[in-house]
Amino acid sequence: MTLPIQPDRFLSDLHTLRGFGAAGVGKGVSRRAYSADDLAARDWLAAQMADAGLAVQFDPVGNLFGLADGPSLLIGSHSDSQPEGGWLDGALGVVAGLEIARAARAAGGPAISVVSFQDEEGRFGVTTGSAIWGGALTLGDADRLTDYDGHSLGQARMALGDRAGGFVDPARFTGCLEMHIEQGPVLDRSGDRLGVVGDIVGIRDLRLSFHGEQNHAGTTPMALRKDAFQTLSRFNTLLNERFRNVVTPQTVWTIGHVDLHPNASSIVPGRASLSVQWRDGDRDRLDRMEQIVRDSAADAAAETGVEVRFGSRLGLDPVAMDARLAGHLADAAEAEAPGAWRRMPSGALHDATNVSRLMPVAMLFVPSIGGISHDFAEDTDEADLLTGLRALARAAVAAAER
Repeated sequence: MTLPIQPDRFLSDLHTLRGFGAAGVGKGVSRRAYSADDLAARDWLAAQMADAGLAVQFDPVGNLFGLADGPSLLIGSHSDSQPEGGWLDGALGVVAGLEIARAARAAGGPAISVVSFQDEEGRFGVTTGSAIWGGALTLGDADRLTDYDGHSLGQARMALGDRAGGFVDPARFTGCLEMHIEQGPVLDRSGDRLGVVGDIVGIRDLRLSFHGEQNHAGTTPMALRKDAFQTLSRFNTLLNERFRNVVTPQTVWTIGHVDLHPNASSIVPGRASLSVQWRDGDRDRLDRMEQIVRDSAADAAAETGVEVRFGSRLGLDPVAMDARLAGHLADAAEAEAPGAWRRMPSGALHDATNVSRLMPVAMLFVPSIGGISHDFAEDTDEADLLTGLRALARAAVAAAER
């Protein structure tokens, strides 16, 4: 069975969705979770789902579902973006699910439902919306999470107003497929057109702060300073040195957010707040790295005479994809791109990690031009987008036939 997908409609919808929060140059997007642009995009998606004959339901945190009748296969991703993001990260998977659901309904089956998860990009945590739905995070705990401006998720989700309904019962779904841009250089460099994901790396994300002594930058002798930034610098050096004998070439770590106070040229900084994030495919290695992070922060603070305080810690363990669903994706990849696809891990985190707690999941990648993502320059050739759509539709039919 071949679904009557409409490539032009699919591409048109992708470009329409790009218009919500269009920013920067080219195809850039800034559509942060719970922002006006995010909610407007979700309202537009909800209208498209309703027009496709799906029952629309927002849950209490803003996850948006378009539900087919009876048991169904779930296809989707997320539609929020990074502060400086691209037009395809997450949006591709949602619009692909919408197109396949439309085509399936026109063909008289199979039953396909669609989802756009909320805050995958982590304004308040790590894949927040799907983490709550998947049971990795309680709604009460999630409501206390804050963004870097001090706003809580509980406050932010009040913007949903009367959109918010109850949680969707995951038992109604037989499995979940997610298509995504690779967000890395492997497919682009190899010339392969599709990637079938074998597993998704785990992640740890820790916030911490160094508290020293704010003072005059001209009159305070170097030997008497308690400089929070110099402590941060020492911490980073220790971290890189101590990770060297623990990590693999695939392990990554990032100090991605730094807030220096009072951040003035003539003042010795009294506080440095930061985030440390690390990713790997091995849970034990992730845990060993966490101990190194904590020990290194404590040692750097002791050396410089400041105090270290540890804040929120979030994380997800590595997840293997379902063999049956991944097999259907592999068969579809060979049919649509003979000899031009590969099996590969995902170095990026995805909602599929949380959904795997509830049902079988599998993921399909299309190339990212230049390996660029989380940037306004993110892009994928439209021919590759369509190859991915056709492969995903093939796999959906095979998965539904069970």
